[in-house]
Amino acid sequence: MRPEASGPGTTRKHRQVYSSLSRDIHSGRWKLGERLPSEAQLVLRFGVSRITIGRAVRDLQAAGLVERRAGSGTFVKRAHAAGGCSFGLLIPNREETGIFEPIWEGMMASPRARGHALLWGSAAAQRPKEERAWELCLQYIERKVSGVFFAPLELTPSKDEYNRRIVRALDEARIPVVLLDRPLVAYPEAGRHDLVGIDNRRAGHVITEHLLRLGCRRVLFVGPENAAATVDEREAGYREALYAAGVQFDRALTHRMDADGIESVKALMQSARPQGIACANDRTAGHLMHSLLQLKYRIPHDVRLVGIDDVDYASLLPVPLTTLRQPTREIGEAALAVMLERIARPDMVAREVRLGCELIVRASCGARLAAGG
Repeated sequence: MRPEASGPGTTRKHRQVYSSLSRDIHSGRWKLGERLPSEAQLVLRFGVSRITIGRAVRDLQAAGLVERRAGSGTFVKRAHAAGGCSFGLLIPNREETGIFEPIWEGMMASPRARGHALLWGSAAAQRPKEERAWELCLQYIERKVSGVFFAPLELTPSKDEYNRRIVRALDEARIPVVLLDRPLVAYPEAGRHDLVGIDNRRAGHVITEHLLRLGCRRVLFVGPENAAATVDEREAGYREALYAAGVQFDRALTHRMDADGIESVKALMQSARPQGIACANDRTAGHLMHSLLQLKYRIPHDVRLVGIDDVDYASLLPVPLTTLRQPTREIGEAALAVMLERIARPDMVAREVRLGCELIVRASCGARLAAGG
C-alpha cells in the first residue's frame, strides 16, 4: 500500500515512522499479540503529529503486521512465522543515501514477504562503518539467517577489502547473498552473486542527454571519491551520450570530489566553465547546489544541474532538483523474489536484474527556460 498523497515533508516522516515500527515488530521487540504504545506515546517518541502516526499505523495494518481493537488499542498481528525465512539487511551506507529505506519497504510490502522476517542488526554507532558492517555480518552468520541483502560499502578507501571479507565469510557460511544497488566488482568482470538495481550506464546517458537537449555543450560529470562501481557505470553512460550527440569527450570535465568543499568547487567552475552538470547521485547534486549558491551561481540560469535517485529531499532543495527516479519499492520487491529463487535453486547462475528509471523534471535543469516558460 502506498502512502496517501500529502506534502513531501509529511510523507517522509510517515515513512520513517512506518519503517521504524515495522523493524521493531520484525526484530521481536514486540511479540505476537502484544499491544503497541499508544498514539500519544508514539507522538512523543517520534516528535511528529497524531495524523502522521495514524497514517503509519494504518500502513502497518494494511501490511498485516498489526490489528486495531476498538477501545483496546493496536496489537501485533503476526511476526516471523514458523517455517519462514529470516533475512539480514546489511546496508553500511544507509545514512548516506535515501534509497534503501524505500527498498526495504518494497520488500516488506511484497506478497512474497508473508511468513518471512527481515532483520536489521545493530552495532556500536561510534565505530567506523567498515567495522560495523563486519560486526553485522558476524551477527547474521551466528544467527544462521536464510540470506543476506548486502549493499556493498562505498565512500571509504578500505571498501574493497571489507566487501571481499564480508562476502567471503557469508559464502563460507553458505548463506545466499543478493546485492542491492551496486556490484562488488567493476565492469567487465562478472560477479558471482545476484544483483538487483538499475541500469546505471543508461542512467548516466539519460541525464546527460537531457542536458544536451537543453542546449548544454559543456557538460560536467561529478561524482564522489571512493564511490561504488555504479558511479563508473554512470560516467560511462555520460561519455556515450556525448559521443551520440557528436560532442567531443574532455577528460577535464569528469571529476570525483568533495562537492561541499567551497574552494574546490570554485576552482572547478573557473577551470571547467560548464553549462550543465550531470551528478552521479542526488547527494552529490545537493552538496554541489549548496556550494554553487554560496558562490553566487544562479541555478539554472548560470549552470544547469541534474542528479540520479530522486531521494526524499530532492524536491526540497533550494532549487528543486531534476533527477532520475529509482524505482526503489520495485527494486525491493524484485530483490526478495531473487533471494527466494536463489534459496530454491542454489546452483543457478548468478544474474543481474536491472530496472528502468523515470526522469523527473524540476527547476534545476532549466527546462522551462529552454521552452521559454
